[in-house]
Amino acid sequence: MKIEDLHQLFLQAKSVSTDTRTLPSGTLFFALKGDRFNANTFAHKALDSGASYSVIDEVQEFNDERFILVDDVLQTLQDLANYHRNYLNIPIVALTGSNGKTTTKELIYSVLKQRYKTQATLGNLNNHIGVPLTLLQMDESTEIGIVEMGANHIGEIALLCKIASPDFGYITNFGKAHLEGFGSEEGVVEGKSELYNYLKQKQGLIFLNIDDEKQVKQVGDYQIVKTFSCTKTSDYSISLQKETPFLGIEANNTLIHTQLLGRYNFTNTAAAIAIGLHFDVDLKSIKKGIESYVPKNNRSQIIKQNSNTIILDAYNANPSSVEAALQNLKMMEGIQKIVILGDMFELGEQSYAEHQSVIDLAKSLDFSKLYLVGNHFFEHSQNYPEIMFFKALEDIQQYLESHPIEEAMILIKGSRGMALEHILDLV
Repeated sequence: MKIEDLHQLFLQAKSVSTDTRTLPSGTLFFALKGDRFNANTFAHKALDSGASYSVIDEVQEFNDERFILVDDVLQTLQDLANYHRNYLNIPIVALTGSNGKTTTKELIYSVLKQRYKTQATLGNLNNHIGVPLTLLQMDESTEIGIVEMGANHIGEIALLCKIASPDFGYITNFGKAHLEGFGSEEGVVEGKSELYNYLKQKQGLIFLNIDDEKQVKQVGDYQIVKTFSCTKTSDYSISLQKETPFLGIEANNTLIHTQLLGRYNFTNTAAAIAIGLHFDVDLKSIKKGIESYVPKNNRSQIIKQNSNTIILDAYNANPSSVEAALQNLKMMEGIQKIVILGDMFELGEQSYAEHQSVIDLAKSLDFSKLYLVGNHFFEHSQNYPEIMFFKALEDIQQYLESHPIEEAMILIKGSRGMALEHILDLV
């Protein structure tokens, strides 16, 4: 079946699904394969559950005209998403980076939706499957699309750009994330900069924080750029006015009171303001969009619980983001500050050294207590007898049950696989 014919079926169905457990009636079902699953085996079940068609790449034992046989289901899903993106012909803003992608995406969305019918990546559906699903959620009423792009290997951002065909792009930062896949910090820069390379070829517009020298270097002499800065002459001058407990930011003599913690969230917010101004959202509406955004999903959430104030930042962690979180906690007001850190994953050969660097930094900042959780941190336990180390989540849970924390400010941060949010009820 030609992709344009499949697109017509999609327009009739109005949705796609890759999971028979959440299958809207009339949807197009795509039977994807993975290392541990093969949805071709559920293709008939999808039809029985209300799908209008099942897109498959393995011949079924029984014939049904509602099966659509293709060479590769994933490739077909990506091709359909690209075709649909071109069919809609709307502005697409893409963003990637080592830290802050999802928060920045949500801030941009909160700003742009004040004026436009905007569709953005749901949650963190930012990979080779999530990006197509994001594009296929857009319809004729969508005026601007925001697509978050994640990657842990060279070439992934280039692929996602090919699918989404963005017109505008922003990179939050280059940090020490996914070093195992990228190989080095230089690999991170190369991989993330594939968004810049695509936009340069397409003559698209780059939003650039010119206070970030690494970003400026990667953009080079490319001219189709809108800049923002808090220190230099730029298209949009945005300054940090207040840092604790929440950020206060000024743009064009308008003070915006955020519900965000940490200097690291300044550039995330500034980017959203700059992008809003570029798309002619008035400052009153930008202010409303920024001030109404409240972090959630374990990302820099502030939780008042019992006698404690908890900074729950347990969605993900890498050396760059952990350093920023520790420095932010140091600056905040509070007599007793306690840090609970979980392992940082996907660091490859640099894991041992990076975990040691984090321990040394945390120790130098002289917090009241430091609890470190996970096998990677535990490798250093013999060298730091004054620090509490726990091999697993269950170990610190047992400890906290008998050693409750009271009247403290507590930072909880770790990689997603550590699931540190499960200690929340114990602090």
